[in-house]
Amino acid sequence: MKILVPVKRVLDYNVKPRVKADGTGVDLANVKMSMNPFDEIAVEEAIRLKEKGVATEIVVVSIGEAKAQETLRTALAMGADRAILITSETKVEPLGVAKLLKAVADEEQPSLVILGKQAIDDDNNQTGQMLAALTGWGQGTFASAVVVEGDSVTVTREVDGGSETEKLTLPAIVTTDLRLNEPRYASLPNIMKAKSKPLATKTPADYGVDVTPRLTTLKVVEPAKRSAGIKVADVDELVGKLKAMGVAK
Repeated sequence: MKILVPVKRVLDYNVKPRVKADGTGVDLANVKMSMNPFDEIAVEEAIRLKEKGVATEIVVVSIGEAKAQETLRTALAMGADRAILITSETKVEPLGVAKLLKAVADEEQPSLVILGKQAIDDDNNQTGQMLAALTGWGQGTFASAVVVEGDSVTVTREVDGGSETEKLTLPAIVTTDLRLNEPRYASLPNIMKAKSKPLATKTPADYGVDVTPRLTTLKVVEPAKRSAGIKVADVDELVGKLKAMGVAK
């Protein structure tokens, strides 16, 4: 069974974003970039399925600028078999990403596509669902457990107030939640081996997909700063202030 894992290069989650002075977006100059954490979980899950003998090949794919090769090499060092980079110097919106992934899926014919439920840079949470709609495959989103048995996959989903278990016929789309697993660190020998693993470079034109942006970002602003709190001398003063605010009676 072949597994396709899309991964995205994003601002590292440990870095505090800085908005550009002109408000057109987030400043990405000279800052650390890394693999989207939810996609990292997706890569780990695919590797675990391969270690269990369920999967035979893991193909990772990324869409973005040439520097996304670093992200793909990280996935290869973790244990993926080969990679595909679809280069685009302009930002590709979720629908464009889904169309490209549909084209890759048509070419690669995977039995399972595992990807992060959302990217931490734009938080759209759209690509997995759009890909499922374009392919006509079943989808299990926000997965906290994935079990492949024969020609089906059972997905335990995180939902409001608990969990939900669904059984999907393969091929299928699965998006990962944080509780699914703990991604491994790539060892130094595997990092060296990753340099020789296949990495194909494509363009959207190779797949006949138009990725012209349909949305316009009007303005990006930082969240409002929280005002400083105040100290109270005792409980009576606290209750008095809460009453004044209409919180307590």
